[in-house]
Amino acid sequence: MILLKSKYLFISLLLALILTGNINAENKKLPYGYPNSQRSKECINTNWRFHLGDPEAKFYETSTNDSNWEMVSVPHTLKPTSLTLDLCEDSKEQPTFHRTVGWYRRDIKVSSNSDKKVFLEFEGAHQVTNLWVNGKHVGEFAVTGYTPFHFDISNFVNRGASNQITLMVDNRRNKNIPPDPGPFDYVKFSGLYRDVYLVETDKVHITFNWEALKAGINITTPTVDVVNKNAVIDIKTVVKNENSNSRKCEVIQRIINNEGIVVLKLKAEETIEAGREFEFNQIGSLEDDVQFWDVDNPYLYRVNTEVLIDGESIDCLENRLGIRSFRLDNELGFILNGKPITLVGFNRHQHYAYLGDALPNSLHKKDMLQFKQLGFNVMRTAHYPHDNAIMEACDELGILVYEEAPTWTTMNATEKWFDNLELSARMMVRNHRNHPSIVIWGAGINHRGYVPQIHCAIKQEDPVRLTASQGARWTGWQASGLTDINANMLYGPFIWDRSEPMFAMEGHHGPATVAVHKRDPKMAGIISWTAHAYYTFHPTHPKYKSMKDRTRSGAMTIFRQPKKGLLWYPSEMCEEPYLHIEEGWTPNVKELNIYSNADEIELFLNGKSFMKQKPSSDTSYIGLDHPPYLFKIDNYKKGKLKAIGYKNGNEFVTQTIQTPLKPHHLNLVLDTLNRKFEADGSDILVAYAQVLDKNGTLVRDSVGEVEFSISGPAKIYGDNANINANPMFIENGEAPVLIQADTNTGKITISAKSKGLKTAKATVISTPKENDMIIANAQPIYDFENIKVDLGANDQLIQFGWTPWNSEDNKPSSKDLDIFGGIKANIRTASNNGVIRWLGEMNVIGKYGFTYGEGVMAIDEKGLELSFTNIPKGTYKLNTIHHAPKTNSDLMDTNIDKLKSARITSMPYANKISISVNNELYSTVEPTNGKNMQFDRVAESTTIFTSDGINPVTITFKDAETNKGIWLNAFTLSSWKDK
Repeated sequence: MILLKSKYLFISLLLALILTGNINAENKKLPYGYPNSQRSKECINTNWRFHLGDPEAKFYETSTNDSNWEMVSVPHTLKPTSLTLDLCEDSKEQPTFHRTVGWYRRDIKVSSNSDKKVFLEFEGAHQVTNLWVNGKHVGEFAVTGYTPFHFDISNFVNRGASNQITLMVDNRRNKNIPPDPGPFDYVKFSGLYRDVYLVETDKVHITFNWEALKAGINITTPTVDVVNKNAVIDIKTVVKNENSNSRKCEVIQRIINNEGIVVLKLKAEETIEAGREFEFNQIGSLEDDVQFWDVDNPYLYRVNTEVLIDGESIDCLENRLGIRSFRLDNELGFILNGKPITLVGFNRHQHYAYLGDALPNSLHKKDMLQFKQLGFNVMRTAHYPHDNAIMEACDELGILVYEEAPTWTTMNATEKWFDNLELSARMMVRNHRNHPSIVIWGAGINHRGYVPQIHCAIKQEDPVRLTASQGARWTGWQASGLTDINANMLYGPFIWDRSEPMFAMEGHHGPATVAVHKRDPKMAGIISWTAHAYYTFHPTHPKYKSMKDRTRSGAMTIFRQPKKGLLWYPSEMCEEPYLHIEEGWTPNVKELNIYSNADEIELFLNGKSFMKQKPSSDTSYIGLDHPPYLFKIDNYKKGKLKAIGYKNGNEFVTQTIQTPLKPHHLNLVLDTLNRKFEADGSDILVAYAQVLDKNGTLVRDSVGEVEFSISGPAKIYGDNANINANPMFIENGEAPVLIQADTNTGKITISAKSKGLKTAKATVISTPKENDMIIANAQPIYDFENIKVDLGANDQLIQFGWTPWNSEDNKPSSKDLDIFGGIKANIRTASNNGVIRWLGEMNVIGKYGFTYGEGVMAIDEKGLELSFTNIPKGTYKLNTIHHAPKTNSDLMDTNIDKLKSARITSMPYANKISISVNNELYSTVEPTNGKNMQFDRVAESTTIFTSDGINPVTITFKDAETNKGIWLNAFTLSSWKDK
């Protein structure tokens, strides 16, 4: 027998079979325990043929010769875009820019199983999509360009064969599809710009979330108690039976913690009639070790939903679950998990240089990683639903989200336009409702206040989350109105009577702006405008007719390079030691802005103390924990400047800069942090060529261009598209470039050169892309069988979910346990001379007082034995409770008479118990005692043991010091993971 010490509790894989279907899962390369159902989901982003324009053509005909069409991968924009919007001078209605169609064609192969349903799933396309399969028109989606949709192609495909699919993605101006017909302050780009999937299911399957009000999987938490650490989970699952006869279905919900262990399992059965749907409504609770999701600890459970027929796994989908509570308090502002927090973040457009809207998932996730690094805790999706990858990243990183339907200022008067806006909002909610990061839905239109139709639609879809109006001082009523939050645009004076909290869904950024919101709890937060420069035809911004870069606004460039002032945020929002000197040490420097969470900063110039001061005391910064430092420089000297930040008088953080010399060489930085570069034909890696002097100092005032070249399976994005992507101009000391992956993997070398500078090279290795989305996303599931046993005399208090074990004093006792196919548990003293007493309920206060207010106590020099016979071969976890109870009984208690004869609670008990498995010492535990365990944890010990399937396993509890009473109140036994 092998003993496993506690440090191995959560390591590696379980060797014993626990879930049925595991052998099939291995054949499909699924991780341990993940159900292998009939559902498949393949990402089909590669190998598309593309043709631009010709909306009246009949390219859907099977005879079309597409051999000369361009080969592209998705995400894809109809045309790469220069930083100057290709010198287009459209108005804000965008009448011509990207206002054309794109034709996409490729072959797909479906399984030969004629009983399978076949779907094409799209995460988004701009903006009307028509689909043909094998030359036959399947349908049209014409609601919005910003939400997912799907087509059922089951009756159009040839089974077990290749099938031709053709799409016409139409981005022409459409008066019925918001935000058209405009105007709007952003460019609505084009193309098949989000992921595409081929999905096959059984005829009995879970429906798509966005199909209807009741569809797919909807997970809510009706109760979240952060004080007592429990939660109620409610899961609604709509299953459709497209067979010609009825089917009896079982739905199993598994709530899985982040170690892969099932902490709650729910089962339900129902017969679904032919051609009908049924909504399974399953609810359960988590009461032990509940982990809550918040911005500092974004703990995620998984909800694995499995559909079975006759014991066979038919369908399986998985969602993440973040357990959190939130509300808007009239005095304290936004409350997350019972604590007020100030929401500080930025709006985010999905635009990226050259790509338009067609960002790969990696760049969406990189945006949110950068948000987290800067300390932001909230993001608003301006002004439309964003990609699934954004929500997944926010879930993982702990960033709250305000998501809104696709609109801007102007509302079209047509009924169809409003119908599509409402449906867009509903589909947005249905698609993203299971993401814990989302706490606010935008139920209004930018600048124009709330819209009752949209608010009511969203509340019908999701009664739990908050809705926000959107207004500005120059239009409309300045109040929450019908919605939950008065979310205004704060760019100047505003009307506010303080009768309700104010939330800035747009506004300026920087320390003075944040200070206003941090010092006033009724100002719930600020989502500044905007994180990144974005594409727009807005005619008033200063770069509107630039011949170099017409992107607008942004605390960062459109390449995600921070602009001046942005790097103050980590000093205020992050706990890690931080110091950033904003300016360079140059002859013309007149002041230094330094951002730090230190208490005091001292500057040393060429090794000598130069200046020392506290953070700024400017009254505009009242409310901040870490205002910026402002050092006035009037005695500049060339050399090396070192800043030391002190905390509580001790050195806390440092940064050193020095006077830059003339430009000497390039340094090429690849943004590979926390990501892979996948060879899927569309992944993008951003590289930055920095101009450095011979000391490695960034020369910020450099001018000129950098020319990039590449070898290996990748290319410079836009290199041959006449969009001025390569060479790239140098700005603030660096020049960015986008590297686009090929569909082949391998070593990629990027080179950068610029006149008068030494060249730079960098390498990266692209990795394969897993297109089987079931395999790509599946994680292990350890579904341990377990039983909870409460020990005590015949008058013990019985509780739901616990197996009672009663017995007589001074006699060995046995209990048949209905677990692992049936095992027997035995309790006895280790010698024949010991004493064993069974105590009934003694009213100890505490969460599980019914277990540790009773139990068994033994006095035996060799200890108390708990043994298991007929236990199958495998690894097991035994949790035992050891508490010496004292009674809380009084004259009102029915147990008062027992106190006259029960003296067991006054007997001396062991202060330390040693625990052995088959006579081999495993661990020790120190019992607790008393009658009030309301706020204290009782003593609990965990023992991991293995069984050979033949011999009994004996756990011995022995007084480690003297021959005193040994308490054993209750235990739980479960299968477990092997070492």
